[in-house]
Amino acid sequence: MHEEKTLVGVLMGSSSDYELMRPCMEMLDGFKISYEVHILSAHRTPNETREYALRAAQRGIEIIIAGAGWAAHLAGMLASYTLLPVIGIPIDSSPLKGIDSLLSICQMPPGIPVATVSVGKAGVINAAILAAEILGIKYPEFQERLRKYRDELRNKVINPENK
Repeated sequence: MHEEKTLVGVLMGSSSDYELMRPCMEMLDGFKISYEVHILSAHRTPNETREYALRAAQRGIEIIIAGAGWAAHLAGMLASYTLLPVIGIPIDSSPLKGIDSLLSICQMPPGIPVATVSVGKAGVINAAILAAEILGIKYPEFQERLRKYRDELRNKVINPENK
């Protein structure tokens, strides 16, 4: 059964990004999407990063979420080695407050796309939601969980006292 199979790879460029990436993993948990977590760097562990990307699909991974700060190019490097969808999260850990990371992720050359979410916590959360949307095409139960999540968001707006 797919819920027991690891579907998403959550990668980050540094162990210092773990707490920033935690909301992504919490969202995946909420949608009951199985994932694995790895710390890999496009610049400090290029061989390991390449091997991860090359083998991910064989191991059943269907989507890769990659968060990195500074101008690190983790998401783009992963995308260059796999045909899986890659979602890049710009981490705002540099003196440029994530603008460098945002540009390194969203300004991919033609032919090697990376889906890019916003800088910061909203992007971390949206990466998990986007992964759920993509997986929902194949797995209808994820669409149902997304529908319930959106209903909860709607209810918080309509009935703010019931947060």
